[in-house]
Amino acid sequence: MREPLAPVGIFGGTFDPIHNAHLCLVEEAHRVLGLDHVVLVPAGNPQHRDRPVISAERRLAMVRLAVAGKSWMQIDDGEIRNTSASYTVPTLLRLRQAYGAERPLVLLLGSDAFGGLASWQRWQELFGLAHIAVATRPGHTLETGLLSPALRNEYEQRVRQDPCSLTTAPAGFILPFIMPPMETSATAIRAALGRSEKPADMLPAAVLEYIARNQLYQSVP
Repeated sequence: MREPLAPVGIFGGTFDPIHNAHLCLVEEAHRVLGLDHVVLVPAGNPQHRDRPVISAERRLAMVRLAVAGKSWMQIDDGEIRNTSASYTVPTLLRLRQAYGAERPLVLLLGSDAFGGLASWQRWQELFGLAHIAVATRPGHTLETGLLSPALRNEYEQRVRQDPCSLTTAPAGFILPFIMPPMETSATAIRAALGRSEKPADMLPAAVLEYIARNQLYQSVP
């Protein structure tokens, strides 16, 4: 009998800039969920977020700096190379083709992003392409009463608590996991950089140095 395939994490974002809370989520998911590796997908032209402040090329460069030396963190630049609007379903279709039909894929989301999932384009197709792991804060659970009726129904049918369940199917489950508390946000970082501050506790050193060298975010109010 063949050993089950280790799941692969998928973590997308504008990464404007990539910061320590992003990396903390990825590291905790890798540890708790038993992921083989995590693929970071910088958004090219995101439709569910504000327009990025910095160009796609510079955001990609910062992600590369942030994951340097971490062999289990990989980067997919498919959305950056595609000039059309960035949506999650086409990205997962492309990654599913690359990894094959049997490899478990796990889309990593924060609880806020998951709460708005029903507003995403073709969102119900996500469950046929990947599992969804939702990061929650210690002492908190997902407030299912705040979910849309359609998403709450999907959650109640698909939720699992044991990370081992991710290896039993290539897609289709929802699994909450606890992420250590970290208040860092890209908005706060951009504001601090706009005030000529250096938020060294919020950013990887190589990313902070890149921002300073290229004088990024200086005009952010």
